[in-house]
Amino acid sequence: MKDISQQRGLTRRELLSRSMAAGASFVVGAGFVASPDAAWALETKALQPHSMATLIQMARDIYPHDHVGDEYYAIAVKGYDDAEVADTVEAGIAALDAAAQGKGHADYLSVGWERDRVDILRGMEDSAFFQQVRGGLVTGLYNQKAVWPLFGYEGESYSKGGYINRGFDDITWL
Repeated sequence: MKDISQQRGLTRRELLSRSMAAGASFVVGAGFVASPDAAWALETKALQPHSMATLIQMARDIYPHDHVGDEYYAIAVKGYDDAEVADTVEAGIAALDAAAQGKGHADYLSVGWERDRVDILRGMEDSAFFQQVRGGLVTGLYNQKAVWPLFGYEGESYSKGGYINRGFDDITWL
């Protein structure tokens, strides 16, 4: 059995200092991605943590909803952390980072303005990688029951008598 004091990981102090970095949208460590301002973290197995953080930001840029937290985007892209698709995803993230570098940034995550990130995505929207991620987000993000109330969707209606009997026109946000 390993002595816990011998294991080298990220100390609490290191985690906090990384999260306080100016403009940090994610804390990326050895095998995890965490939110600096919310209580969630995501362990990565097949993908590099930087790649997972980039996927989360990419997902937010493709389907932007200010009222939806990053944790839901993280859940939506978690399926890409699989050994079968890891090489494809890593190559796609490398291409995304290269496109950002071509515009004078260190990588996609370092692009501060959403408009600039969207311009980078538009430049690669015909790629198979972009289309795979965009298509997967439709179900990965919007099929999460926890997200439905954020959009005013109450779920299926058939088992409750249908929409006509439940006030089909009572939606207030449309």
